[in-house]
Amino acid sequence: MGYRYAVELYSVKDELEKDLMYTLTRVKNMGYEAVEFFGEFKHTAKEIKMSLEKSGLKCCGWHTPWSYVQDDKFYETVSYFKEIGNKYVIIPGLPKDLTKSKEAWLKIASEFNHLAKKLEEHGMMIGYHNHTSEFRDLEGEQPFYILFSNTDASVVVQVDNGHVLCGGGDVMEAISKYPNRAKTVHLKPYKLGHKEPKLGYMTMIGEDDVPWSEFMKWCADKGSTEWYIVEYESEELYAPFDGVERCIQELKKMESEGKF
Repeated sequence: MGYRYAVELYSVKDELEKDLMYTLTRVKNMGYEAVEFFGEFKHTAKEIKMSLEKSGLKCCGWHTPWSYVQDDKFYETVSYFKEIGNKYVIIPGLPKDLTKSKEAWLKIASEFNHLAKKLEEHGMMIGYHNHTSEFRDLEGEQPFYILFSNTDASVVVQVDNGHVLCGGGDVMEAISKYPNRAKTVHLKPYKLGHKEPKLGYMTMIGEDDVPWSEFMKWCADKGSTEWYIVEYESEELYAPFDGVERCIQELKKMESEGKF
């Protein structure tokens, strides 16, 4: 089927806030096939659905607030996602009071397993998106592995490869432990060697230290990856639209050259 590229709309959040339709149309014209939304529901499901249809894009996920999958909002969230055609409910982070210890992470893993079963009834999957903190030692272990090694195979491992590197982790070790669970992944350029780790994001795909060839091949062969989602946030280097366009151009160039 080849590599299907999407963009995390957080990359162009300011433009999205100003004009939903213009933003979707512009990323579609860059060559993206889908978008991943984030955060609170600021538009009705009907508005999102119509905008997706008009732009010719699919919804490949939503970075969903943890509160939106709790009992009081669960069915409202499911209904919204059904209308817009989203099956990937990705949690992009958790309240700090829920992640203070290994025991807390194990409890969260249990909750993810419970939510996975509830969402499966509606044709949806829950997943978690890592940041850098999941690779910092906690009681001798790293939260990334505590969570995913204690969740069912139906829980999506949405690796953000740039954040893995920034957190001091190994990209291929992180993803290869969980075959067939990388249904969607985040493609974020990162350059090692900076005294200030955050400066590592100031780079572009193809000029960075993400092992793109190995990563992309593994996702295609062993990850069951459906969507490759670009997230580019270094506005100081390239303006938002310019940054995400350069990313897809470089990915398609590497693909055409047989690098993955």
